[in-house]
Amino acid sequence: QVRLVESGGGLVQAGGSLRLSCAASGSIFSRNRMGWYRQASGKQRELVASITSGGSTNYADSAKGRFTISRDNAKNTVYLQMNSLKPDDTALYYCNLETLGMVPMREYWGQGTQVTVSS
Repeated sequence: QVRLVESGGGLVQAGGSLRLSCAASGSIFSRNRMGWYRQASGKQRELVASITSGGSTNYADSAKGRFTISRDNAKNTVYLQMNSLKPDDTALYYCNLETLGMVPMREYWGQGTQVTVSS
């Protein structure tokens, strides 16, 4: 079993920055993709950014140029640096881990951390 614990959410004014962290623990398959998803009130959950254990990244268009995802494989931790935040970034942010190359693929979710951006 894998446990994901997020931290770093909070309330920030538009234009401000936040850094989210997600620490994974348990039986972690070495090849994996960790990512951040978000779900705003009344909307579907959407990908924000992801990064593989090899360092390949993927960003939603809304995150490009403002957010940076990184990871520390030794600590099994992924980070999301969010700059130039907008009220539209307000959402519950979830950490996700999915295995790569394992059949069947396994996927895990954190409990979520709230990000609120005031105008």
